[in-house]
Parts: sequence; structure tokens; C-alpha cells
Amino acid sequence: MAETDYPSWDEFMRTSFAKGREFPMIEPELPTFMGVPHVTTTDGLAGADAVIIGAPYVATTEDEYAGVHKDHWIAGPKRVRQQSVRYRSGYIQDFDLDVLEHLRVVDYGDADLPADLQDDQSPDNILAGQAAVEAKCNDAIAAGAVPIVIGQNSPLGSFAIAKSVSENTAGMVGCISLDTHWDAGHLDHMTGDPRIAGSASWKHKMYEFLDNMHERHLVEIGERGMLENKDIVRHYLNAGSRFISSWEVRSGLGIEGVVQALDQAYDGTDGVYVHFDMDVLGGAGPAPGDILGELAEPIGLTDYEVIRIAHEIGRRGLSGMSFICIPPGSAVIYRVIVYVIWYLLAGLAMRKMA
Repeated sequence: MAETDYPSWDEFMRTSFAKGREFPMIEPELPTFMGVPHVTTTDGLAGADAVIIGAPYVATTEDEYAGVHKDHWIAGPKRVRQQSVRYRSGYIQDFDLDVLEHLRVVDYGDADLPADLQDDQSPDNILAGQAAVEAKCNDAIAAGAVPIVIGQNSPLGSFAIAKSVSENTAGMVGCISLDTHWDAGHLDHMTGDPRIAGSASWKHKMYEFLDNMHERHLVEIGERGMLENKDIVRHYLNAGSRFISSWEVRSGLGIEGVVQALDQAYDGTDGVYVHFDMDVLGGAGPAPGDILGELAEPIGLTDYEVIRIAHEIGRRGLSGMSFICIPPGSAVIYRVIVYVIWYLLAGLAMRKMA
């Protein structure tokens, strides 16, 4: 799949619901998420309830990641923001609720990643990129807001956010994670460096490095099939994690059962880190699973299930959120991310109103 297959910004602005509208721009062809204010200083974060942060990074030393060209993955955070401005306001008709009447949402731009990060995937350069994401998240948390990081790969789009939440929470931190893969190997396969919480190891590193996080407060949703090491999965089960495979969702638990199970991440914790690895959609979402290349698996969650889970998390509250592996090249999939974020914020607004 070539990057040129996706509509250009000019074509988008001629043909989409964004036509004829104006909104804040972070840089050319990069609007703010949902047209919310663009802030560039910590002073601008004052009074914010949620802060959008971009982390466009792909963990590969080659031209492709999982069989899809890296340019498509890197464009994910940008494409999500572009698709978001086709929506005319913060009003969700499902709930008769305008999110922006109750929450202050701002876009803090992208993390200040090393300019050569995609070409130099050395451990030190990756750690510098991770630190840049942490800095933005720390700023948001210090302002009393929830950082929402639109990323593409670990550790910048996962561990960095978990670390910021952990270090800014006095007590235990729970985790709700949606994924197709456990990402719980013991060593980053790309660098071989034990400091790196990489694409297939970030969850293990999260529990190795962050003392106030424990597997018993983990709700893991969506994995299925035959890819995982049984010893790794059984470790989490034995440690008390609540694992809900997509098979269990479809064979009796249902979405209402999933919603009830979220409580485990909140029981006995002072904060909750939320992570959505969007390859969890597999082939069950609104676009073919094949756009994910090697990351696609059958029995994926549906777009409704993912959006509903996000909304219910918002109603309970959260400390930070991250996205990785946003399926590349599909406008409707990018819109799913917009829905996930906005319906989560609707939940936060309802919580604030209660």
C-alpha cells in the first residue's frame, strides 16, 4: 500500500465535511484535534480537562513495519487529526451532549522527538523520544488534565504514558489494555537493550520498572488465537490479571460483561492508565483487517465494542490514555479513533456533571 493511495490534504478539504470550514492549524496540513485550541506552553494548559498529544513514531529500521510501509504508520496521528475536523462540533447526538460545554480540551501538538529518530533507532535515541513524550504528559498531568497520546509504536505510544501516570500517582495504578498481542516479552527484539520497553515487550517492562503497578490491577481485553507464549499468558493469569479474550466476549460475556470487568483496574488503585492498541480491531472493524499486514488476526473486536469500552472508561475516570498500531490507510478507521476519544470524553463530561 503506497502513501499516495490516501487522499491528499487538498483533496480532503475539497471533498469532506471539512470543506469551507476553518480551524486552528498546528502546521500546514495538520489541524488540531476536533479543532480545539492549539496550546504551546504550560500556561496554555491551565484549566484543561484533556490534552491531545501526538507521538508519530514507528519502531523499525526498515522501510516497512509488519509488512506495511512505515510512512503509512507514521502518518497515523496526522490522519486522525485531519479526519477529526470533518465533525462540525463537540456535540454527540447519541447522548444529546456537547462535550465542549463541559470540558476544556486542548491540543498540545506533537512531542518534540529527535529529528533523526526514524533513521537512528539506537537505544539512546529511542529513550530521548520517550522522554519527549513523557515531558508533554507530565505537563498535562501537572495541569490536572488527562493526557491522550495518539502514537503508533512503543515505547513512545505506550510505556512513556504509563511511566508518567505512575510517577505522578501516589498509590497503585491500574491498567486497562486492549490489544491483539500481549506485548509482554522480556526483551525488545529490535534493539536487544533491556532499557527499551519495545513493541513486543513494553507491558513486561511496565511491571518490571514501575513499582506502583501490578498485574492484579490489569484488565486485558482482546487477545486471541495461537501467537502467544503460554508461559507469559499464564504468568498474568496467575498474578491475578483479568484476561478477556475476544472469544470470551462473543461466547457469552458480551459487552455488558466486559464493562463490569473494568472495575478490577479501579479497585484498590489511585489512578488508571488506559492503552488502546488498535490492531485489536483485526478484521471485525469497519475496514479490512488486511490493512494491518502481519498484525491482523481473526475474531477482532468491533468498532462499537472498542468505542463503548472507551466511553465506560470515561465515566469511571482515567489518568492517561495512549494509542498505537492505528490501522493505516483507511479514513473510516481514523474516524474510529476520533470516536474512541470523543466518546471517552463524553463519559468524562457525564462524570463531571454527576
